[in-house]
Amino acid sequence: MRIENIMTKEEYSRLADTKSPNSKTGINLVKAFVSGGLICCVGQALVYAYRRGLQLNEEMTATAVSVTLIFLGVLLTNLKVYDCLAKVSGAGTLVPITGFANSVASPALEFKAEGFVSGLAAKMFVIAGPVIVYGISASVIYGIILWLIKIV
Repeated sequence: MRIENIMTKEEYSRLADTKSPNSKTGINLVKAFVSGGLICCVGQALVYAYRRGLQLNEEMTATAVSVTLIFLGVLLTNLKVYDCLAKVSGAGTLVPITGFANSVASPALEFKAEGFVSGLAAKMFVIAGPVIVYGISASVIYGIILWLIKIV
């Protein structure tokens, strides 16, 4: 017995368009810009604090700021604050280093009940894994291209 499709792709697309809420692109762009900018302002404030307060050199300051932002991203994820912030702010919370920390911490926290190895460790890079793989792959390809350009 063969069952035919009830709707064509075009009919389904029209139905989905009528049922889906319209995206508020303008306000979403503003929210993303402001929230991402605020996260970057926190990072810049940390730069000033570490450089002037702790008298760290440039390399140590960059390391300290990165570690602090990662820590804050994971802490806020664990406290369920980062997800609420992301719901309000949108994509602005995804791009900075805190968003990457959130993408590693969220699945780890979600699956920790399944155990340390099969839960926490196995699920930690579900979201961040592809970013790492493609980032490393792109850097290798760019490195090869630059090497070839210098040879020629």
